[in-house]
Formats: sequence, C-alpha cells, structure tokens
Amino acid sequence: MATKTSRVVVFTAVLCAAAVSAWAQADIQTVEFFSESVERTTKYNIVLPRSYESSDRRYPVLYLLHGLSQNYQAWSRQGVSFYAPLFDMIVVMPDAGNSWYVNWATSEGGQKNDWEDHIVHDVIGHVDTNYRTIARREGRAINGLSMGGYGGMMLGLRHPDLFVSIGSHSGALEYARGNGERIRNGAPPRGRQRSGQDGDAARRQRPNPEIGIDGFSSQAARTPRGEAFVTAEQAERYDPFTLITEVRQDQLPHIYIDCGTEDGLIDAAKAFVQVLLANDIPFDFMQMPGGHNPSFWTQAIGHSMSIQYEVMQRALGRRPIAVRR
Repeated sequence: MATKTSRVVVFTAVLCAAAVSAWAQADIQTVEFFSESVERTTKYNIVLPRSYESSDRRYPVLYLLHGLSQNYQAWSRQGVSFYAPLFDMIVVMPDAGNSWYVNWATSEGGQKNDWEDHIVHDVIGHVDTNYRTIARREGRAINGLSMGGYGGMMLGLRHPDLFVSIGSHSGALEYARGNGERIRNGAPPRGRQRSGQDGDAARRQRPNPEIGIDGFSSQAARTPRGEAFVTAEQAERYDPFTLITEVRQDQLPHIYIDCGTEDGLIDAAKAFVQVLLANDIPFDFMQMPGGHNPSFWTQAIGHSMSIQYEVMQRALGRRPIAVRR
C-alpha cells in the first residue's frame, strides 16, 4: 500500500509541474441560468479546452460537485485551473447550495428543492444545449468533494445511463445511510435548516458577495427548509451502499474513490471499498496522507481527472485496447 501511495503522489506532482510549465492557468467562465427544478437562478463555472474556439469538435465533460457550505467557485481554487489545460475536455462546476444533491422529501416556505433534477436535467441540459459536448454516457463523468463526493457517487449510481465514470473525493458516503438509521431510531435526520444561537444565525444570514445570486448567497438561504428524507425507505433510495448492489454490473460506471488517511471520513471510504470487493466490482481507490481540506483535494484532483479522462477516451474509442496473447 505504501508503494502505491508513493506512485500516486509522484504522479500528481508531475502533472502539476507539467500544467504550470506548459500552460497558463485555465480561463474559467461563470454562467448564470434559471433552473426549473429548483425555481431559482443558479450559476456554474466552466472551463473549455484550449482548442475549443479554433475547432468545431465536440468534447467530453467532467462535472465536479462542491462540498457543504461551499459554492460553484470551490473547485476553481483547488487545482482545476492548473490541471484542466492538460485534458481535452470541458469541466463544469455547478452550484447546488447545501442540498446534498437530492430531491427533498418536503420543502417549506414555497421552496422547490429538487436538487438531483437540478444537476441531472437542468445543469447537464443547459451545458449540452449551449456547448459542443458529447451528449451521451460515454462522454460524461462526475465527481465531487465531501458532500459533493457523496453526490457524485449517488447521482452516478442512480443514473448509470448518464455517466461512464463516477467518483468521490473524501465523500460523506454514509450520509443517506446514517439518516435512515436515525429515522428508524426515532431521531431527527441531519441536514435540516438550523436556527442556532443569535450569533450563528446572524452569520448564516450574511450574504456572500462571491456567490452573487439574489436570495441564494447566505448559508441560511442556501440550506433547504424542510426534510431531505422523511422515511428510512426514502433515505435508502439515495444510499450508495444500497444502490451499488442494485445496478447490473454490465451497466455500472467506472468508479473512483479517494480519501486522506487523517480524514474522519476514511472509514466510510474503506467500508464502501469493502462492498465493492465483496461484489467483485472493479474500482480505483487512492489513500494518501492528508485531512479533510483543500490541500488534499488540490493534490487528488489531478489524479482523478487523469483517470476519468482516460476512461471517457477509451469509452469513446479514442484509445487502443490492449489484447492479451
């Protein structure tokens, strides 16, 4: 295991050095659009390949989901601007608030919180309509960090027809499973809107000018009011540990997982790997020293981007497949 980790660290360092020496940082554009699934204006950051403007080609797309309390700008600060120029693909980083990327079971105050549909229908639909994408499974991958790591794995397993590769960086993979257990035990599920103390409430109401979306810029506004799950059965439908056993193996996407050895979520990552091993499901797994922080994600994203890009290239028939003799 130590040898594999060393190879990964060296490989990531080489990628970073190549990105810095070969090209300037990627040009990151911000797109604003109205999402019908959540009935609000949202944004996503997008990086286009260096050859996009000079060609009429179509490109594969990697979707990167942000973590809890983050926004669509998160990945732009965590390595994507350095690594993206190395790969001939589009990278999209959408905003989904503190939604956990699920369609909420209940919503209050007139909200509509179908955040799963926001990603798989509205964001993907908007990108495919406005950019030259390869708009089919073979040309689409998804990944994310923390809450987004859960989202990437969960959405990929719920929609295996949409993604050829799915991934999780430091993912909170037990979010739905843990909530299901809490509901069965009569405890309130996690993730509901908190009132907090006066100081905390004031901080959560303060708009973040970086987000710049009316009514969606404070942490309070970005946290759905209602319940993600009301029953344990609803939580189970969004549980990667359950979903992985329900998708036929010939329909499963490629799976990538990583986590830092000092991260509190490492046990969840290892538990999910054990499920994959028990069901004879192929996967890529990396662990290396690091915690639940940007330093780890900035290293890990170069590694995962290279793997998921190659998976898409092979699925699209752009790489020779070795034949054993």
